[in-house]
Amino acid sequence: MKKLAIIIILMTMSIFGFAQDWFGSNVYKADNERIIASKDYPEVVFIGNSITEFWAYFHPNFFTDNHFCGRGISGQTSTQMLVRFTDDVVALRPKAVVIMAGTNDVAHNEYWVSPEQVVENIKTMCNIAKANGIVPIISSIPPCKAFPWRPSIQNVGQTILDINNSLKEYASANAIVYVDYHSALADEQLGLPKTMSDDGCHPNADTYYIMEELVLKAIQKAI
Repeated sequence: MKKLAIIIILMTMSIFGFAQDWFGSNVYKADNERIIASKDYPEVVFIGNSITEFWAYFHPNFFTDNHFCGRGISGQTSTQMLVRFTDDVVALRPKAVVIMAGTNDVAHNEYWVSPEQVVENIKTMCNIAKANGIVPIISSIPPCKAFPWRPSIQNVGQTILDINNSLKEYASANAIVYVDYHSALADEQLGLPKTMSDDGCHPNADTYYIMEELVLKAIQKAI
């Protein structure tokens, strides 16, 4: 329950922040400026939504020890990430970027787009990264069979799986490393088991250890 309360608090803070800064461009502005001024650029930037944001919250040492940088914002869709991609990724001059997007698009959060457009948004982020000498790494959307904050959304698990299959095909066709969290975490109902999540959608602190093992292998392969 304590972990679930933390998730709710962080998501609420982010939602209130969007009233002034809908795309989240100011969330990491000060830290981005600090990094740029110091020229201590990260090896890898992780851009995403609450799953990425909570990852940095629960496992800060994973990021600091590996000289990684977390740029997750709760509630964000792939479109919002695309808009802030230059400020939160390109400007930090990492060797690689790990892109995880789509959960909130499927949940019909702010500025919802179709599953096909989610894939196009991620493709565009990959192209921007490549154009700036940054190696893109595509993450699957982690499994989720229902959204606690959007219980009316149907066929969540299958929609996520369909998007992931499209992302995997694109990655394979374009020599981009793909991190398949979904296959490692999903249960028979295409969701996150109770042992891995407090709400069925967000990984718990221990589940991130599984994801870290997978993404470290992907980063090694990519760069």
